[in-house]
Parts: sequence; structure tokens; C-alpha cells
Amino acid sequence: MSAIDGLPPLREVIRTHGLAAKKSLGQNFLLDLNLTARIARIPGDLSSASVLEVGPGPGGLTRGLLAEGAGRVLAIEKDARCLPALADVAAAYPGRLEVIEGDALDVDPLAHLAPPIHIVANLPYNVGTELLTRWLSPASWPPYWASLTLMFQQEVAERIVARPGTKAYGRLAVLAQWRCDARIALRLPPGAFTPPPKVSSAVVHLRPLAEPRYPADPEMLSRVVAMAFNQRRKMLRAALKGLGGDVEALLSSAGIQPTERAEQVPIEGFAALARAVSDRDRLPGT
Repeated sequence: MSAIDGLPPLREVIRTHGLAAKKSLGQNFLLDLNLTARIARIPGDLSSASVLEVGPGPGGLTRGLLAEGAGRVLAIEKDARCLPALADVAAAYPGRLEVIEGDALDVDPLAHLAPPIHIVANLPYNVGTELLTRWLSPASWPPYWASLTLMFQQEVAERIVARPGTKAYGRLAVLAQWRCDARIALRLPPGAFTPPPKVSSAVVHLRPLAEPRYPADPEMLSRVVAMAFNQRRKMLRAALKGLGGDVEALLSSAGIQPTERAEQVPIEGFAALARAVSDRDRLPGT
């Protein structure tokens, strides 16, 4: 592993600061700085952009982002043990790195950064999906972020980019692809991390569309999709009973066969169903 900056190798940083990864925090550190630099290049030129990083740990990806020219990085770290190592990185890149100790679920990035903001993170396994869902479901669209470059367990990454008719296709695929272009940009084996996780990992890159692919109320779409996939083995006429009324008529009006299962319905079909439910609920007496 060749150095990308004048700072010590990450293994030395971890040893110096006693940063054994904590399972309770979902930590798996990526130590190869060549790999972190490759991840930092995925969003494109970041020299005039701000970057939000969640869970930087000892700073491997942080160093990759800064070495590749990111204009400003805000790193949110919950583990106080990592702060001295990140302070060393900040000192090596004066004025370009701000570190906040806290939980990313509680921090408002807009209080610290101005758009365009690119989010780049080796997400802790225990909060990754929740953070992604939040970023995909803001109060208004387009969102404040210009791209998401996120590392997940490979199984989660496959669910984000899955196509209808596959076992991996589900709620995450619909929510992500309804509003974004999504692709797997890089795959990493367990041995790339310390400690090695039990599964492979993958980096997913998402770019927001100016408008969703198909019109629908976001909350209604989320409700319909969650209900459909919560009982994915059932036919939709049974899985969607919670919508009330004549479910088969709703499905038919959306161009969906009542005997289909959730994984067979494309995003366009779910959006049509969400519109049908919204239209019904607006009628007097419903």
C-alpha cells in the first residue's frame, strides 16, 4: 500500500491510538489507502464541493477524499476514540476538514455545509439502511445532496440496484430508483477490512433525478410499497388489504393484476397504485 499523503499508514494510526474496531458500533475499517482514494474518485471532481462523511473511524476514507482534492469535508464520528486520529488529519489539511463528535442521525449537515454536498461514507452496518432511507425521503425534492457514494454489505447494495422479478427487489430498490440513478461502483472482499466482516461489501453510487421517474405522493408510495413487500409471498390482493375498500379495483386501475406478487411490480406500477389510492382517498365519503 503506497502512501497518498505524508501521514502514517492506517495500521500504525490504529495501533498508536488504540482503535480496535467495535462491533457495537458496526465498525469495519478499510485500511488500503489506494482503495479509499478509488472510492473518493467515484463522485467525480469534488474540488469545489462540500463532502459529508459519516463514520470516518481512523480517517482512511477521509484522507482519500482530501488527497483527491475535496474542497471541504465534514466528518461525523460517534466514537470519541477516533477524534485524536482525525485531528491529525485535519492538521495535515488546514481549513479543509471539520470533525463533529455525534450521531449522524441527529446532526443537520446544512447547519455546517452549503450545497452542493456530496455524501461519501463507509457506513456503519447498524445504521446504514436507516440513513439511506432518510436521504431518499427528504421533505422536498431535489434533495440537498448532489450524490451518494455509500459502502454497504453486498446484500444491501444488491437490494438498492435490484430489478423487478428478482429476489433482491424490494422497498429499497423502489425508493432509490424512483428518484435516483443507482449503480454498484465497486465491490470489496471481506479481507479488505479490519476486522474482516463475514460478507463482501460494495459501494453504491446514487445521483438524484430532477424529478421522480413517475408522479406519486412520496408518503403514499412509501406506504403502499412497505405494505406490499411486508408480505411479499402473498398475492397483492391479500398483501394490500390494509389499504381498505376494493383492493382489486385499485390494483386493476393501476394496471396491476391482483394475483401478482410485490416483486413482479415495476416502479411505474407502484407509482400508479399510489396515485390510485390517493385519488380514492380524496373522494367525498372515503
